[in-house]
Amino acid sequence: MTTPLTRKPWLGLLLIAAALIAAPFLVQASLGTYWVRILDLTLLYIMLALGLNIVVGYAGLLDLGYVAFYAVGAYLYALLASPHFGLHLPFWLLLPLGALVAGLFGVLLGAPTLRLRGDYLAIVTLGFGEIIRIFITNLDRPLNITNGPQGINLIDPIAIGSFSFARPQALFDINSVQAYYYLFLALTLLIMLVCLRLQDSRIGRAWVAIREDETAAEAMGINTRNMKLLAFAMGASFGGVSGGLFASFQGFISPESFNLMESIMILCMIVLGGMGNIPGVILGAFLLTILPEALRYAGDLQRLLFDRVLVDPADLRMLLFGLALVLMMIFRPAGLWPSTQRQRELVKDDELHPELYDEQK
Repeated sequence: MTTPLTRKPWLGLLLIAAALIAAPFLVQASLGTYWVRILDLTLLYIMLALGLNIVVGYAGLLDLGYVAFYAVGAYLYALLASPHFGLHLPFWLLLPLGALVAGLFGVLLGAPTLRLRGDYLAIVTLGFGEIIRIFITNLDRPLNITNGPQGINLIDPIAIGSFSFARPQALFDINSVQAYYYLFLALTLLIMLVCLRLQDSRIGRAWVAIREDETAAEAMGINTRNMKLLAFAMGASFGGVSGGLFASFQGFISPESFNLMESIMILCMIVLGGMGNIPGVILGAFLLTILPEALRYAGDLQRLLFDRVLVDPADLRMLLFGLALVLMMIFRPAGLWPSTQRQRELVKDDELHPELYDEQK
């Protein structure tokens, strides 16, 4: 017999599913199409954060050049699905190809950095991300491969048969941003499932062992070289898929979309939400995508209160963002929603088991 206690988890999942399905219609009715577009970008950032979480949260490898894999996937899709080269390959071929090429770039990044740790690894990965961006920017001569800083436009939207996500009204009474929302939601759930399976697998436990103590993990028989390369490749492949989706969604990309700040933002999503914890990463990506957009209205609020703008809204957004991160590091160093293991690492033994210390006294 099903008891109320056993029905509660299923009821919660049904409510979450209903909320996710109805979200684009409710948001558009109350806030407009612009905020549905923000929801689409939020799902993209969740995919990126889940990919970087494999490298940083699971394996403990500080990667500041993750946006390079995002750029590789986006430019691969744009070059092969636009009038730039006259090719219009289907998305079901380009998305796996983008994941494969981005994963190869992840291996190319990981191979020379296997012996690096901490700050040294961060500096090398940061340089790799900047090299990719500058390379894309300057690859417009003499063959004009990437069109340089002008970017690539008229990128084909994702289409399944006669159904195009850019013009979905022919079959359903929804607009393009709502159609892309459901596509991004399905792929986000798929990536979440892969990450959950990896987390409790032998590979996931090997990554955690490397994160905690690489020397001890190697002494216990873990092939740290292969595990690190696999972490870089898996994280990069998720970035490549997200890049292809971003290119098809925007219809235009340029090197400006893949600067260092994007890598920093994705890393902050993981740190803010809770490294190594999938719900925490999702929470961090959601907050750091939605809140900055909400703060864009700070200028209008200042005009309403003071009849003038005292602080530029862009500066105010970054000021509040930096203040929030400082406060997080002081009061919640494990993140807003940390994993239980990560939380235990940051708690003293006497706080975790006070009864043992009371008996000793």
